[in-house]
Amino acid sequence: MSQPREPDPAQLVLSILSSKESPVQRLANHLKSAFGNLEEVIGPLKFDFTKYYDIELGSGINRWIVTFSRLVDQSRLAQFKILTNSIEEEFSREGQRQFNLDPGLMSLGNFVLATGKNNAHRIYLSHGIFADLTLVFRRASYQSLEWTYPDYSDSEIIEILNKVRETYKQKLEKQR
Repeated sequence: MSQPREPDPAQLVLSILSSKESPVQRLANHLKSAFGNLEEVIGPLKFDFTKYYDIELGSGINRWIVTFSRLVDQSRLAQFKILTNSIEEEFSREGQRQFNLDPGLMSLGNFVLATGKNNAHRIYLSHGIFADLTLVFRRASYQSLEWTYPDYSDSEIIEILNKVRETYKQKLEKQR
């Protein structure tokens, strides 16, 4: 019989999509209040994988990847998505979001995004939020799956997440 135990804490990784300049500066106080000190901000990175967000966010969308100093309890992923949804709503103008905020949790074995959209490969968490297994770590790198969004399958994003994983791994080793 397996003995249940708490998993290692995870690295919270937040993706910000926006056509506005420096959204991280505008969001910094909200993000710090919700998730703690920002550790690293990577971007802007060109986001040209889809036009899905153009109507709402505008054209010329870029992505920023933000990591936080404090590692987090993996059971809080749904709560993080609810918080990012409320931040998006607070900054909305005339029913249009200014930013798309996607929280994800990095572990040594995978990268999981939170979403409000169900699908066959997603696991329900709570409050209408699902966990999307986006990447798995195999052969010294994150690997995409057949359902991984094209932007998360991109070699630049995978390289960034691999570097974030190294920092995360060092934090875990210090905690043990």
